[in-house]
Amino acid sequence: MPLYVIERRFAEQLELQGEDVRMIDAINADEGVSWLFSFISADKLRTYCLYEAPSPDAIVEAARRANVPADEIVEVSKFVPAELIGS
Repeated sequence: MPLYVIERRFAEQLELQGEDVRMIDAINADEGVSWLFSFISADKLRTYCLYEAPSPDAIVEAARRANVPADEIVEVSKFVPAELIGS
């Protein structure tokens, strides 16, 4: 399945509770989207999330339903460890 990095820009810090995460996971599953992991920018205004999904449209629909932004969606290739690409 294709991999995508999603940038989300937040006007204020995002704080999700357990129930929020369960709801988002259920919506993602319904759209065939699987969240792998996320990074938060140092200023805490953006997240960068890695997802597996059938298409960018599936990510957009899941984000719309969960009421979270999906400002940029970039398809990426497989992960390459740093030691394989050199310093």
